[in-house]
Amino acid sequence: MKIAVYGAGAIGGYVGLHLKRGGADVSLIARGAHLAAIRENGLKLITKEETFVEKMNATDDPAELGPQDYVIVALKAHQAWESAEKIKPLLGPDTAVVTMQNGVPWWYFYGFEGQYANLQMESIDPGNRQWNAIGPERAIGATVYPATEIIEPGVIKHIYGDKFGLGEPTRKETPRVTALAAAFEAGGLKARVYPEIRNDIWLKLWGNLCFNPISALTHATLDVVATDPGTRNVAYQMMSEAEKIGRRIGVHFRVDITKRINGAAGVGAHRTSMLQDLEKGRAIELDALLTSVQEMGRLVDVDTPTIDTVLALTQQMGRVAGVYPVYPEPDLDEIAPEGAVD
Repeated sequence: MKIAVYGAGAIGGYVGLHLKRGGADVSLIARGAHLAAIRENGLKLITKEETFVEKMNATDDPAELGPQDYVIVALKAHQAWESAEKIKPLLGPDTAVVTMQNGVPWWYFYGFEGQYANLQMESIDPGNRQWNAIGPERAIGATVYPATEIIEPGVIKHIYGDKFGLGEPTRKETPRVTALAAAFEAGGLKARVYPEIRNDIWLKLWGNLCFNPISALTHATLDVVATDPGTRNVAYQMMSEAEKIGRRIGVHFRVDITKRINGAAGVGAHRTSMLQDLEKGRAIELDALLTSVQEMGRLVDVDTPTIDTVLALTQQMGRVAGVYPVYPEPDLDEIAPEGAVD
């Protein structure tokens, strides 16, 4: 099984290491000092139980690798959009592309019937770049629950979690998705194949769409956002609006809002990924996490006053800080993956 991990950062590298340990033929696409360290020393993973190193093929040029059985895209949403054209050399006739982005994926309405069939969303895939370059029929959805970080070039630290959700947009349990889940399991990861991966995507999105922007605006950690009466209420209202949207397009929520917020509070003094990106001057994933939900609200005629307010404030904050991307036409000669989903 040939697998290329496009964006071998904290999560991409973590997944690649485990897949390699499980016997897959894994190649990593990275850049800069991280790439140089992987080439020289291999990729090291530090966990509470052990530390190990895997030597793997690594490059910054996907064209060197040729067609793969699977391409795991572990870039952030805006980076994945920018890199869509560079994925093409990795695609053979039967290559599957696994999307590990936070938020609403670009293929979301593929496999729907009726009025929403094959709807393409401008907020997360401007100009239909990924839809056209990759093709929704290749997509396998994924939800990511581990927390990892790069502590130095070529070295990843695992903080917690080993669970992943996988699923076909068509809601079918295909040989390709079951084989991928088996590869995850062989490498020591836990992978559950969902008949409707969108439900799991929404469960994670439900928290990200409110906790991330609120924490970025206030610089508060997750426990504070989820327990302070004021910010907790804002989160509750945002989640309530999102739940109405989700239910209108067929989403099933397996927990209620209060349980979801309390679960986030229990994580403790965690700095959300958006807050971390803001503090480090990196582009924030606002469109996939929140603008997309606003777009869906317009689509299904659900009013979103709280979402609209928080989105407008976070967009302005991001523009002032220079960390809110507006999907400019990229220079494909300079694009390379960085970062990963956390």
